[in-house]
Amino acid sequence: MTSAATRRWRPRSLLQLVLLAFVVVMLPLGVLMYQAGQALSELSRLAEVSARQAVSETRRARTLGSLAVEMERGARQYAVIQEESLLDIYADRLAEFRELLARQRLLLPDDPDIQALERLLDELATLPQQPPEAYAASLDDFVAFSRHVEGMRQATNRRIDLRLDAIRERARQVQQRLWWQTGALVSASLMLMLLFTRLIIRPVRQLERRILGIGSGYQDSQQRHVQGPAELVALGERLDWLTHRLEELEAQKQQFLRHMSHELKTPLASVREGSALLSDGVAGELSPRQREVLDLIDASGAELQRLIEQLLDYNLLQHHRSAAIERLDMATVAREVLAKHRLSLQSKEMAVEVFSGPLQWRADHQATARLLDNLVSNAVAYGEDGGKLLIRARARHDRLELEVANTGEPIAEQDRDHLFEAFYQGRARRKGALKGSGIGLSVAADCARLQHGRLELIDDPEWPVCFRLTLPAAPPEDGRHYGLHNDIRPALTGQDARNLTL
Repeated sequence: MTSAATRRWRPRSLLQLVLLAFVVVMLPLGVLMYQAGQALSELSRLAEVSARQAVSETRRARTLGSLAVEMERGARQYAVIQEESLLDIYADRLAEFRELLARQRLLLPDDPDIQALERLLDELATLPQQPPEAYAASLDDFVAFSRHVEGMRQATNRRIDLRLDAIRERARQVQQRLWWQTGALVSASLMLMLLFTRLIIRPVRQLERRILGIGSGYQDSQQRHVQGPAELVALGERLDWLTHRLEELEAQKQQFLRHMSHELKTPLASVREGSALLSDGVAGELSPRQREVLDLIDASGAELQRLIEQLLDYNLLQHHRSAAIERLDMATVAREVLAKHRLSLQSKEMAVEVFSGPLQWRADHQATARLLDNLVSNAVAYGEDGGKLLIRARARHDRLELEVANTGEPIAEQDRDHLFEAFYQGRARRKGALKGSGIGLSVAADCARLQHGRLELIDDPEWPVCFRLTLPAAPPEDGRHYGLHNDIRPALTGQDARNLTL
C-alpha cells in the first residue's frame, strides 16, 4: 500500500489534478492578458491626451495668427479713416492675443519668438496714444510681429511632432515589453503543461509497465507503487492484487503439472514393463495378430511417455533454469538425437541428411538436445511418408545457425505467429494414433531463450518447413571470446553433409 507521504502529496482525484493543471497553466496567460490590457490602456490614454493637447495647441496657434492679422488690419484701417471704434476693436484683439500668448508660453517657455512677441505687444499697446506721425511709423512693427507669430506656430508644430515621436517610442517600448512578457509567460505555461502532463502520464506509464510485466511474466522485485491521482493509485493496488493472484495460480499450475506428470509416469511405467514382458514371451508365445496389437500398445506408450517428458520439460523451463554452458560437438549432439528417433524414421521411410563434424560450440547440452529432439519429433509427426529430413549448421564469427528442415505440407500462414505458444494446436493434423500436446515447439523456443538464442521458422526455397536455431558465441571460462574451434571450417552446408538412410 502507499505510504503516508505519498498519500499526503498526491492529488485526491484525477479530476482535481486536471482542473488544477488547467487553472495553473491558464494563470500565466491570464497575467499576460491583464498586462497587455494595462499596456493598451496606457497607450490609449497617452494617445488621447496627446491628441487633445495637439488639437488645442494647434488651434491656439492658429487663433494667434488670426488675431495678429486682425490687429494689423484694424491698426491700418484706423490710420486711414481715424474711427475710434477701430481702436476699441484693436484693444480687444490685443488683450485676447496677450492672454493666448501667455498660455502658449507655458508650452514653449524658452521660445525666442514668444519673448519677441511679448516685447512687441508692449510696444503695440502704446500705439493708440501715439501722434499720427509716430503711429504711421509704428505700423512697420507688424511685419516683425507677423514673422514672430509664424515662428511661434512652427515651434508649436515641432513641439507636437516631438510629443508624437515620444508617444511612438513609448509604444515601441510597450510592444517590446509585451513580447518579452509573452515569451516568458508562454514558456512558463508550457513548462507547467509539461509538468502536469508528466504528473498525469507517469502513473499511466507505471500502470502500463505493470500490465506488460504481468503479461510477459516478468515482475520487478523492486517495483515502486503508483504515485498520482487516487483513481490510478487504486488501479495500481488492484494490479498488485491481480499479480499476487496470478502468481498463486501459476504456482498451482506448476504444482499440478508436476503431480500429474509424476502420477502418469508411475502407471505408464507398469504398462510399458508389462508390454515388454509380453514381447519377451514371458506369458507364452504370441500370435502375429497379438504381436501387432502389442507393438501398437508399446508405440502408444512410448508416445505417451514422450508427451509426459515434454510436460516435465515445460514445467522445468517455466522455473527459469539457468543454462550450464559447456563446449559441445554439435554434430555429436545431432546424431544422439537422431539415434533416439531411429525406429520412427525407419517406419516413415524418411531419408536423413545431417552435417558432418566436428563442430565445436559453447552451449547447454541438455537444452540443445531437448530442442533438437522436439524439432525432429515434430518433423517425424508432420512430415510426409518417404520424405526427407535435413539438419545443417552454419558457424559464423559471432553466432551459430542450426537448421532442421523436412519435406511435407508447409505450415499455414495463420499458424506461423502462434507456433511457439504453449498448448497451441495448428491446422495441420499429426500423423499417428495420439494427438500432440502443443507444447513441443514452446519447449524448444524456451530452450533457445535459455541460451540467449532464438528459434524461428524461416522460408527456404528448397524445404517446405525449416526451423532455424541461432545461438550467440558464449565467452569461455577464462573470459576470452570463444567462437569455433580452430580446426572447424567457417561454414558447413548441405555439400559437406552425408546422407543417412535409416
